Amino acid sequence: MARKIDANACVGCGACSGNCPLEAIAPQEDKYVIDAAKCSDCGACEDACPISAISAE
Repeated sequence: MARKIDANACVGCGACSGNCPLEAIAPQEDKYVIDAAKCSDCGACEDACPISAISAE
């Protein structure tokens, strides 16, 4: 199961993207999105998010 970024909470800081070992997170407009097909559900992005905008789906 892939992690999910709450678009309403995301502030676009990029901390999640910088910590994803699979490069499964990319910017989309002023927010970030996770490519579920690439995500291994390791939780590195969730741990890195300073505002807790990422959770398991």
